[in-house]
Parts: sequence; C-alpha cells; structure tokens
Amino acid sequence: MGLHTGSIKGVVASVILFGLLLFAGHRLTGAADHFDSPPRTDPLVDPTPDLAADIADVYAFYTDDAVVIALTFAGPVPNDRAPTFDRDVLYRINVSNDGDPTDTEFPVEFRFGPGSGGFGLSVTNLPGGREMLGPVETNIEKDGILVRAGNFDDPFVFDLQGFRETRATGELSFDNRRDFFRGQNDTGIVIQFPRSMIQRGNSPLDIWGETRRFGGQI
Repeated sequence: MGLHTGSIKGVVASVILFGLLLFAGHRLTGAADHFDSPPRTDPLVDPTPDLAADIADVYAFYTDDAVVIALTFAGPVPNDRAPTFDRDVLYRINVSNDGDPTDTEFPVEFRFGPGSGGFGLSVTNLPGGREMLGPVETNIEKDGILVRAGNFDDPFVFDLQGFRETRATGELSFDNRRDFFRGQNDTGIVIQFPRSMIQRGNSPLDIWGETRRFGGQI
C-alpha cells in the first residue's frame, strides 16, 4: 500500500509500491492508494485535498515485446471534469531491474507545463538518457517508447462505502453490487517500454510510483 513521508527540503512526497513479476511467482504487492494519506488527500478529512499529488493506482502488465505501466492520480472525479495538470507536482515511475526493490535503475520523471497550445508533458530519466516532450491527450513516441497523459476511466472496482462501514463497526459490510468508482475518472500517465530496453535477464521488474509537490504543502 502507500508509504508517505513528511517534508524533506521543501518537497512533500507520496509513494506507492508495486512489484511487477515477469518470470517468477513471488513478491507481488497491491497497488490501490486512493485518498492516502487521508490528512492530505481524503476530502472527508481535508476539505481542500491535494488531488494533483494523490496517487490513485499503479498498474503494470506486459506482452511478448513490451511492458506497460500506468500511474493514475487526482481522482476519482466526475467524468465531465477536466484532467488535472499541476506544474508544481513531480510524478515519478521507478523501475528496478536488478532484483533489489530498494533502489531504482530507471527513475522516470514526468512534469506538466502550460504552453501556447495547452498543457504539455515532459518525460526525463528514460533509459539511455532519452527525453520526450509533447502535448497531453496525445500519444508521444520515441525510440519505441510510447507515452500518453490525460483523462482515463477509473479502472478500480471497490465498495468504498462498505469499507468505511466495516472499519467503523468492525463488521463486514461489503456489497459487490456497489462500485464507488463507476463512471468516474482519474488523470493518468501511461508509458510503454520495449521489454529489451528495461529487462535484465530473468530478474523481476519492481515498479513503484511517487509524487512530490515542490515547495511543500500547507
């Protein structure tokens, strides 16, 4: 689940861990992180939550040739609301390919910024020192890497009401007919790598997402 730290040199960080296992059957962790930590991101606790820095989920899957990673945030929100692009939040997808999930070989960083044609996305720290730049809500491609940022239907299925009632009463109150996230959106960043670019032999890929707000948070 989510690991949150305090302010470090003016930067407030939110981290979620996700292990992607390509070849073995161990060390797989959950990805859901909505409203965590509550004092900063849950509207029931903070009337002005930091939506832009609130990680929703991290997803990863692979094909024969590619690894696809999605980091969603700033949700859930009604599907008629515009995506959230905050120039003061750094988004990072960390990929470790040496079997040691305590470090990262590819700390890929994403930043949003306004331009003449609307918001753009900058991607740095890609394998081989590559960098990418392009508009949001558009596929950006370079050297076999594909990136897109924008609004996505929230793929998470969960009875949040049942969870809160269970936590409050100590009695299981889940109802599989309720899906709190149905019909709602997250802003998301999706990146696809060629497997050969980030894979190291038979070692698993450990993947975790992170957000950092520059200047701290009041």
